[in-house]
Amino acid sequence: MERIGFIGLGIMGKPMARNLIKEGYSLVVHNRSRGPVEELASEGATPASSPKEVAEHSDLVITMLPDSPDVDQVVTGPGGVVEGVRPGMLFVDMSTIAPATTREIYKILKDKGVESLDAPVSGGEVGAKEGTLSIMVGGTEGAFKRALPVFQVVGQNVVHIGGPGAGQITKACNQIVVALTIQAVGEAMTLAKKAGVDPAKVREALLGGFAQSRILDVHGKRVLDRNFQPGFKLKLHRKDLGIALQTARELSLPLFTTAQVAQSMDALLAMDKGELDHSALILLLEQLAGEV
Repeated sequence: MERIGFIGLGIMGKPMARNLIKEGYSLVVHNRSRGPVEELASEGATPASSPKEVAEHSDLVITMLPDSPDVDQVVTGPGGVVEGVRPGMLFVDMSTIAPATTREIYKILKDKGVESLDAPVSGGEVGAKEGTLSIMVGGTEGAFKRALPVFQVVGQNVVHIGGPGAGQITKACNQIVVALTIQAVGEAMTLAKKAGVDPAKVREALLGGFAQSRILDVHGKRVLDRNFQPGFKLKLHRKDLGIALQTARELSLPLFTTAQVAQSMDALLAMDKGELDHSALILLLEQLAGEV
């Protein structure tokens, strides 16, 4: 079995790392805050004091971090992964970051004799805990095949999309569909409530028809229960839409509805709602409708 280094033990990273430990993998872990490190160390993982130390004791290093600057810092900054790698290692970034950053890190590590994959995920905290994430992978076929046994522990739907950066492009597409669907569910449920019709009954009816979706199922229930504890934080989804919009600008492609939903998220961030689940998009609609 590969010795795995895991950096980034947040809402998604910690349960992913835990699943690898349960599968019998030897894990070296690092996180900015020590609590999750100590928790996983009590379950059999080995703590490391820096990304460099993680790399020095691993064959395959996984990062699961919030944004492009975080991954760049962990890989290329002082005490970073690049200082501890050796030829023949594999680096797998499962964060959601800009494709341009992914490709730059790919080049830096390639010069060190290290293969890289970008492998962002979808499925939220529930998928991370249950090992049912969807994983979108960019990189070489050989590197993908090497990492596949690891991916199959943390995910269920694993697809090799193409070359470096292809996984991140796919994740940007995913985040567009998810954001716009959350907005649609929010608009439908707010319309029902404003019209004096029971949103719970509306959801129940829609789940049996062509409008059925996992978002209507899961996030529709969140809205009904007023449960906005984060499975995926609104501020992180706004970051992801920024990646999609920036990539589209580079390609001279207008994304009209994506930009509109991003602005709705901006309004909620200005209202200090960024730490809530992204299903909290409905809160803005409810406020505008006078339904709060």
